[in-house]
Amino acid sequence: MFSSFKLLKKILIILVVVFFLAFILSRGKNYKTAELSYGATFSQEQAEILFGDKWKDSYEAILTDLGVKKLRIPAYWDIIQKDGQDSFDYTDLDWQINEAEKNNAKIILAVGYRLPRWPECHIPAWAYGTESDKKNSAILNYIKTTIERYKGNKTIAAWQIENEPFLSAFGDCPKIDPKFLDQEIALVKSLDSRQIVVTDSGELSIWVPAAKRADIFGTSLYLHTYSQVLKSYISYPITPGFFHFKKNIVSLFAHPKKWIVIEMQAEPWGPVSYTELSQKEMSRTFDPQKFENILSFGQKAGFQEFYLWGAEWWYWEKTTKNNPVYWNKAKELYSKNIITPNN
Repeated sequence: MFSSFKLLKKILIILVVVFFLAFILSRGKNYKTAELSYGATFSQEQAEILFGDKWKDSYEAILTDLGVKKLRIPAYWDIIQKDGQDSFDYTDLDWQINEAEKNNAKIILAVGYRLPRWPECHIPAWAYGTESDKKNSAILNYIKTTIERYKGNKTIAAWQIENEPFLSAFGDCPKIDPKFLDQEIALVKSLDSRQIVVTDSGELSIWVPAAKRADIFGTSLYLHTYSQVLKSYISYPITPGFFHFKKNIVSLFAHPKKWIVIEMQAEPWGPVSYTELSQKEMSRTFDPQKFENILSFGQKAGFQEFYLWGAEWWYWEKTTKNNPVYWNKAKELYSKNIITPNN
């Protein structure tokens, strides 16, 4: 019995130490509203699904009506080299970058084969089934050609290399070899001096491998989702301190110059596309109150810069459902946006 008591005492001491460390390491700065800035991710492929050949209307509205000044835009490999390995078509991407420049917006340009929006992998049809070495060579060639095309453009603020490369459990996508990711990063750094963004899941990843490779580390931030694995809706049991804790722990091993929320939930997530969900079903993961909640959560989580995820959906709700509530809320948010010198 005495030995059992000693063991219990050791366990209690360990638990006290762990909880104490968690409390200390979860502390961090909560920024005031006036210190925060907001951008948006825009996906041409998502806009084409929603609006067809009128996808440009949504992008123009995001720039001119919403007044977004910070954008993350994927340079989709399956659009740029849709017609073959020796064919490059930058028509649509040129247009997006030129429109951003006209409206004094800055862009994080994402390159690679794993980029934002389902199925996460955006590989041209001709590259499927290609031997690994040949495929990797083709990816590097597309990245090199893209960086060289835009490296003289001051609208580009930073380069994102792949999207959540260490989150292999999500997406219809082959696992990224860290050594190949390092090749991609080294290639971009050899071509241009702008900062490199590497991203990871806020809730499902440990951050360290991504943060060690990043000048700017970008996390996602979701509170309410649908799990295809569990076949159920999930609300993450986390507080803003969870992100303070992770950031403080990861800072022991990695030292990015900047930490941002590259993907903040601002659209619903269900078992099927949100275009097929009822308003009641959508509200299980996102509604006006949840919009307010996640903005408040982000403010307390110790980040200053946020790229909202869902701008195409706000426009879809506004134009096809006559529901401008999300568009108007975002418009109010962007009207207070700040641009700091290092952005």
